[in-house]
Amino acid sequence: METTKIALFKGKKIRKTLFQNEWWFVVEDVVLALIDSNDPKQYIQRMKQRDIELAKGWVQFVHTLPVPTDGGNQNMNCADTEGVFRIIQSIPSPKAEPFKRWLAKVGYERVQEIENPELATKRTRILYKLKGYPEDWIEKRMRGIAIREELTDEWQNRGAREQKDYEILTAEISKATFGITPGEYKKVKGLKRENLRDHMDDFELIFTMLGERSTTEIHKTENSKGVAKLAQDAKRGGRIAGVAKEQLEKEIGRQVVSKENFLPKKKGVKKLK
Repeated sequence: METTKIALFKGKKIRKTLFQNEWWFVVEDVVLALIDSNDPKQYIQRMKQRDIELAKGWVQFVHTLPVPTDGGNQNMNCADTEGVFRIIQSIPSPKAEPFKRWLAKVGYERVQEIENPELATKRTRILYKLKGYPEDWIEKRMRGIAIREELTDEWQNRGAREQKDYEILTAEISKATFGITPGEYKKVKGLKRENLRDHMDDFELIFTMLGERSTTEIHKTENSKGVAKLAQDAKRGGRIAGVAKEQLEKEIGRQVVSKENFLPKKKGVKKLK
């Protein structure tokens, strides 16, 4: 599988490589795209001398990773998206200003959303609409997000602490509902880093919601505590949805789980910039 791709910014090539399921960008490429110099290495050294805090945090968000080049794989300094944004903040170049203004706008919007959570919901709806999703699908997806948030709040309040706990509990619901884990589900649909639920059809979303909402209600009814008990509840909640799914499949004569992505690529669909 190809793990390195080229990202373009105004004609500049920025190499990126997939590491721990995240894109990491070649730091020298990013800097070269934003400065009026052909020596990014020297510029980076001066930048770190100028920005002491950047230098202190450098080892936290910059890692040396193998990146394919014309001469074969080479170990190069790479940063994740957050690290790239931090580096851009330290570049006093007119070319970096559009990035900085965009970051300021995004930061302001996030503050607004904290003060008024309804704004986050409205923006999410707009994003889905811009991607080409129909209104009836968006309604189900938004309802599914609310149900998921209520469930994860219950998990946190009842003993789930680590990200792994949430993954285990989610997998239990998925296996009981659909017979496969979320990771296996993504493979069925040919997805990699995409959000699985963004590629579900109406029935897939509905049974996902039923399994998660049933699990939440079982937690509340039994006042469950601890990951082990939450996992038992998750299996039961997922099974409620699984039984309903199996009954529907008998009635309609086909499987609910499909390899098809709900939103196929189409010409003319607006893309987010």
